[in-house]
Amino acid sequence: MKRLIAAAVAAGLALEMAHAAPLPEAKPDDVGFSEQGLARLDDFFAREIAAKRVPGAVVAIARDGKLVHYKAYGQLDPVKGTPMSLDAVFALASMTKPLAAVAGLTLMEQGRLPLQASLANYYPDFADMKVGVPQVDGSLKMEAQASPITIHDLYRHTSGLMYGGRPDSSSPLARLYPDGTAPAVEGDTQAFIDRITKLPLVHQPGTEFEYGFSIDVLGAVIEKVTSQRLGDYLASNVWQPLGMNDATFRPSEGQRDRLARPFPNDPLTGKPQSIRLLDTPTKFDCGGACAFATVGDYLRFGQMLLNGGELEGKRILGPKTVHHMTSNHLGPEIKNNVANVEPHRGGFSFGLGVAVRTSEGLSAVPGNPGEFTWNGAYGTQFFCDPKERLVVVVGTAAPGELRKYYREQVQDIIYGAMVR
Repeated sequence: MKRLIAAAVAAGLALEMAHAAPLPEAKPDDVGFSEQGLARLDDFFAREIAAKRVPGAVVAIARDGKLVHYKAYGQLDPVKGTPMSLDAVFALASMTKPLAAVAGLTLMEQGRLPLQASLANYYPDFADMKVGVPQVDGSLKMEAQASPITIHDLYRHTSGLMYGGRPDSSSPLARLYPDGTAPAVEGDTQAFIDRITKLPLVHQPGTEFEYGFSIDVLGAVIEKVTSQRLGDYLASNVWQPLGMNDATFRPSEGQRDRLARPFPNDPLTGKPQSIRLLDTPTKFDCGGACAFATVGDYLRFGQMLLNGGELEGKRILGPKTVHHMTSNHLGPEIKNNVANVEPHRGGFSFGLGVAVRTSEGLSAVPGNPGEFTWNGAYGTQFFCDPKERLVVVVGTAAPGELRKYYREQVQDIIYGAMVR
């Protein structure tokens, strides 16, 4: 009997640990939130789920390092009818980028990867890339690089690389580029480098923010510097110290049962949709788009950044490095296209792997200068507001254009629930 009781207690503790809150909990009123205001999130997702516009969601909100809202809504898998759970694993898409950026910055702090280093020092073929200048007749005029691509350019998307297949890009050069995850599915790191360096750059390096493969290339540089896969370096230096237990580039069989899945058809267009990486393994750890994690994992990552690089005694970066990461790195000489990526990014510039709010107003959503953020094309959302001591992470499996609607509505509701 004692053995049975001990086994039951152990099982209960394991279950409790599996669903443990990612941060210490507090009542909303204790940290300046209205409980009634936060209940609007429940009402919002209840309406959206009932209308079959999103299968489900997980939302985590922390203020002053305390968790004030942590809920799962709707379904993990709308085909199977599996309920959403707090330990759901989400394909992060471009929310992988801040993770890779932090990995790179740890190397900068070690004196192994300076910002002004030339990318060609690590992959020489980048030195030979030409800039493609569209001509009136539809042809491309190839020009030499006026200055080399630097590591700094990779972090801030000023390398001249882009993504193909983006609906918000009208560049004829976009037809030459693959979409964001295609290279990782099709070949290894070197095959990716070989493919990308055969394409024309779309701008002179250091002149224009152009969203694209820059952070994927940064991930390849990290692998070159460390002689490790990007995921292995992140696991040892970021994920394990922070207790991000489900963060990975290669979900295990157990994690695959917890992957959040989208509707088979886009609720807005009725056309088939999917998240390719849920069922197609990648051949290299693409730093721009290929990681997975739970919302709780990412909340701990965000809280670490908000704390100046440290969480629960584990220091990942120095506070001055985090400040540098989350400052504006697009000077007046660089064309700022950040708001072209998402419609509510007015008033934002870009730092090292994250968008940074630089102005009051302008944006469609409330917030403060100093807010840093980035989202994922499959429906994930992340932002930190240092002035309000706020971290928010949202997971949905919503890869269509509707995801941008959720990002705006959720931020509106959260700021509306703040009463001090």
